[in-house]
Amino acid sequence: MTVNGGLGRVIAIIRLPSATDAVRVGEIIAGAGLTAVEITLTTPGALDAVTALRAALPPECLVGAGSVRTPQQALSARDAGAQFLVTPTLRPPVLAATDLPVMCGAFSPTEIETAAEAGAALVKVFPAGAMGPGYVRELLAPMPELKLAPTGGVTPDLVAPYAAAGAVAVGVGSALVSTSVVAAADWPELRHRAHAFATAAAAAWPT
Repeated sequence: MTVNGGLGRVIAIIRLPSATDAVRVGEIIAGAGLTAVEITLTTPGALDAVTALRAALPPECLVGAGSVRTPQQALSARDAGAQFLVTPTLRPPVLAATDLPVMCGAFSPTEIETAAEAGAALVKVFPAGAMGPGYVRELLAPMPELKLAPTGGVTPDLVAPYAAAGAVAVGVGSALVSTSVVAAADWPELRHRAHAFATAAAAAWPT
C-alpha cells in the first residue's frame, strides 16, 4: 500500500535521545509491516542511523529524515541516503532543495493548501491530536484533492476514524516508539505496537 511519493499508510517516527537503538527499532517496525520509517534529525546521530537503516532494510522499505528545517539539512539527509523528508512546519526552501518527496507539516487551512501547492507529497497535519479526525473531514470538504497525513497523538484505534475522514496516511510517534520501551529493550512490546498499527492500517485502507 502506497500513497503519493511512495510513502506507506503509516509513517513510523523514531525520535530518541540517542540513535544507538534506531537501526534495531527500524528493523522491528519494518518487520511488522510498516514500510516507511522516519528518523528525526533531533535524534543525535540521526544521519548515520539513516545510512545504516537503509543498508539493513529490504528495498520495499523507505527510510526518511524528519524534523528537517533547512535546505542544508535536506541535502545532508539526502546524501545520507534518506528517501523522503519530513518537515515540522511549512518550509518552502526544504521543498525546493531536493527532488525527494517531502511530507510537509502544516496546521491551518491556509498553510495546508500552501504546502500542497508548493509541491508537498503529503501534508502532515500537525499537531493533529489537538483537533482529531473531524478536523481532517472539515478540511477536505472544500479541498477534497488534498493528501493529508495527520500526525500527533495517533493511536491504533484512531487510524480507522482518520481514514474514514479522508486521510491518506498517518504519522505515528510515541504511541509506537516510546523512549521507555526502547530504554527497556522491550522488543516484543515494540513489535506488538507496530503490528497493531499495521493491522489497523490494512483494515482502514484495504486497497
